[in-house]
Amino acid sequence: MLSGLGVSARSAANDAVQHRLKATMANTVSDPSLVSSPASRDIHPRASFTTLTIGSIGVVYGDIGTSPLYAFREALNAASGSSGVTQANVLGVLSLIIWALILIVTLKYVVILLRADNKGEGGILSLMALAQSAGGRMTGGVALLGMIGAALFYGDAIITPAISVLSAVEGLKLVAPAFEAWIVPLTLLILFVLFGVQYKGTAAVARLFGPVTLIWFVAIGALGVVQVVKNPGILAAFNPAYAVWFISHDITIGLVTLGAVFLAVTGAEALYADLGHFGRKPIQTAWIVAVFPALVLNYLGQGALVLERPETISNPFYLMAPDWFLLPLVLLATAATIIASQAVITGAYSLTQQAVQLGLLPRMEIRHTSDAQSGQIYVPRVNRWLLIGVLALVVLFRASDKLASAYGIAVTGTMVVTAILAFLVIWKVWGWRVWAAALVMIPFIGIDLVFLAANALKVIDGGYVPILTGCAILLLMVTWRRGTRLLAAKTRKSELPLGDLVGMLDKKPPNRAPGTAVFLTSNPELAPTALMHNLKHNAVLHQKNIILSVRTADAPYVAEADRVAFEDLGSNFARAILTFGYMETPDIPKALLLCRPFGWKFEIMSTSFFLSRRALKPALASRMPRWQDDVFIAMSSGATNATDFFRIPTGRVVDLGVQVSI
Repeated sequence: MLSGLGVSARSAANDAVQHRLKATMANTVSDPSLVSSPASRDIHPRASFTTLTIGSIGVVYGDIGTSPLYAFREALNAASGSSGVTQANVLGVLSLIIWALILIVTLKYVVILLRADNKGEGGILSLMALAQSAGGRMTGGVALLGMIGAALFYGDAIITPAISVLSAVEGLKLVAPAFEAWIVPLTLLILFVLFGVQYKGTAAVARLFGPVTLIWFVAIGALGVVQVVKNPGILAAFNPAYAVWFISHDITIGLVTLGAVFLAVTGAEALYADLGHFGRKPIQTAWIVAVFPALVLNYLGQGALVLERPETISNPFYLMAPDWFLLPLVLLATAATIIASQAVITGAYSLTQQAVQLGLLPRMEIRHTSDAQSGQIYVPRVNRWLLIGVLALVVLFRASDKLASAYGIAVTGTMVVTAILAFLVIWKVWGWRVWAAALVMIPFIGIDLVFLAANALKVIDGGYVPILTGCAILLLMVTWRRGTRLLAAKTRKSELPLGDLVGMLDKKPPNRAPGTAVFLTSNPELAPTALMHNLKHNAVLHQKNIILSVRTADAPYVAEADRVAFEDLGSNFARAILTFGYMETPDIPKALLLCRPFGWKFEIMSTSFFLSRRALKPALASRMPRWQDDVFIAMSSGATNATDFFRIPTGRVVDLGVQVSI
């Protein structure tokens, strides 16, 4: 990572600085199109702890908080089979749900993984970057694991809004059967509005959603308490022996039931992905104080009701409510499930930003929506594609029980990858002994693998949806990563070493134009293509010339003291490398102001930025298949303009085109 070079002036070009600069260049990203130049942001939130805690209840726990609408019903239906509702089945399913919440959500995510943050940021790509920082031969495998987990998370982000909102709106059938024909149209309308307000940002959404979700948890907890008081024997479900007996009694039914039980913990991965939006302490406090107690009480209440009235298995959640409260509960559930979708939507935004900065996806527009909490962003392109995918699923499946079969595989797959990466982080980054790291994480990996196997039984019934989605996104990531590396290698072959060019220009000086020219390049040791084209066609150079590279650190944020490495090459040439965290959106003009202590004054109105605009075409002999070439070229052409991405004023940019075969 780039080291800050202090405020030394031209003496910064001494041997120590040059050594440091070369170390930085070794880590420079291979393609400037992958880099961004955001202004450094405050890592620490200025919003109050209470505000963040309530906001996290709405955004982070919306998904897992609405699982009682369908999780217990689907699990008990799978467990009952031909045997019907029995006390053993009810207690077995409840015990599985309760201990899944304790082991997977509480211990794995809330206690352990929230501590495995990368300078405040969570999510599988943050974990991947943290694991990669340990270096070694595992780096390539770690990157592949991260891409697989990220791709599966996108599948979850498409399914969650569809199943959550559908399951809530279906409650209208209990209020009035005539509403059944309006369930799908109303669901589509709600989802369209939800995605339509995302541009306002997570902070605005959290202010609205947090209090509503808090009311939701109070309501579902109270409904559960009423039923538990009527049948306190249901508390026996806390005994894990019931879960063990149920699984061992009939392995086949046990696995099928586990696939449905997992619906109770979907949303845990979004909890980790949203870490950067609210911070660790607010998320942990919200779970322990409000979310976990309300969920357990509601599941126990549903079990008590079904034991008393087995016919309520059709919809135990809504049938717990008295008649006068049914319609308000449906409306509250609808609001809560809209909020539930927010957890994976915001998680998808964070994941996308990290993927762009880590070179796994092309540039795209990323808007920061809060000045009080770092990490709150909106990604228009992701928002559009998620909306299209969610609406398509609702139209295709049309019922939450059918969508339940498609749910789970994406989440369990991501959880397995997360657990493996967490093991590597605890071992390699935290410095634990391998046996100690294994002792902590291997049990969680085993639990996740069991749930993955259980959900794999649902592939034919709809589980293919997240698998196909994940495979498509993984293919895009692999293609982009490989294509950018091949392109960088090909470009490097045709470029002249920068030191040789400076020596040639000393011997035969060209005409000089007033002002400063900034040439962006991926490799600061070579003369940029734009510089060579400018000399060839215009036979002129500016009075001052900066060869600029931008790189992405493994950390989410970089302090301004570590932002720039600078070297004066003589003959009015300088080399600069700017480093940004993978959660930052770059601002090159602002960052260049940090070069002033080195004797290079930067004035935007007398500076021109030269960019090489490459027109790609498939090569006759490519190292990638033709179809992959076409995919890479399409992705490259759809990338956000570098001028906008780097926050460079359009009036100061000179584009020099060059055609490249890939």
